[in-house]
Amino acid sequence: MERLIDRQKIRSLGGFEFLAKQAVEGFITGMHKSPFHGFSVEFADHRLYNKGESTKHIDWKLYARTDKLFIKRYEEETNLRCQLVIDASSSMYFPDKLAWNKINFSAHAAATLSYLFRKQRDAVGLSFFSDKLELHTPAKSNLAHHRFVYAELEKMLFDYDTTSIKTTSVSSNLHAIAENIARRSLVCIFSDMLSSENTDDIFSALQHLRHAKHEVIVFHVRDKEKEVNLDFDNRPYTFVDMESGESIKLNPNQYKDQYKEMADLKKKALKLKCGQYMIDFVDCDINAGYDNILLQYLIKRQKMV
Repeated sequence: MERLIDRQKIRSLGGFEFLAKQAVEGFITGMHKSPFHGFSVEFADHRLYNKGESTKHIDWKLYARTDKLFIKRYEEETNLRCQLVIDASSSMYFPDKLAWNKINFSAHAAATLSYLFRKQRDAVGLSFFSDKLELHTPAKSNLAHHRFVYAELEKMLFDYDTTSIKTTSVSSNLHAIAENIARRSLVCIFSDMLSSENTDDIFSALQHLRHAKHEVIVFHVRDKEKEVNLDFDNRPYTFVDMESGESIKLNPNQYKDQYKEMADLKKKALKLKCGQYMIDFVDCDINAGYDNILLQYLIKRQKMV
């Protein structure tokens, strides 16, 4: 069963602005700081006047105090480029019997960000990955491309299919995305980070994005009730790995404390590395609702920018 993105709910967050924390590159005038200096908008600093230059931007007051010629430099404002990156592996379709699962949460959250960026005339690109990079579009700001992004996000909203199992390769795909984004951008990653890979490889891929001067936000998407707290009835269950098909029968209550401790340790390690790399880490419990998670993050972000 295919589903549609709830556009009316998305518009409820339309009053917020999403500003880049670091300088961004772009071609049109927008809301974000540029790494390049021009002669517009907001004063940044001074530099020595070079003979032959226009005298239009000489700071004459500073000349009166120092007897030296200085040029005023200004920060340009520019448009943001955002790459929305979504883990489309089979584990993201948990819980598979409910309409509201991790992929549904991620698609709606990404669509909300796309809507905010469109209002700001910012450019948006979209990437899906599982064991391979399934889709990667360059960031564009035109209306037709934003509609394309919505359409591609809605294609992900189908019921879990056991005949088309897709595993996860976080590190190799994040490396590929880092190589394919030409300009410094904001990269928003939606993933449960459930992968058989070495965690150091995943951390290396995140570091690659930061080394390429991208601002990165990791939205760690989980069903906290079932995937962390193992909140099930006190009876045996058969648990099936959605990405390998392997199964095990056990009573989850016998392993609840041990499992929760392991899950928390893994999250803490990821959060710690994100902090070291200056990456925003957003803990997303799908039961809280994407709108509430984004609302809290946007409010927090506006205070920090």
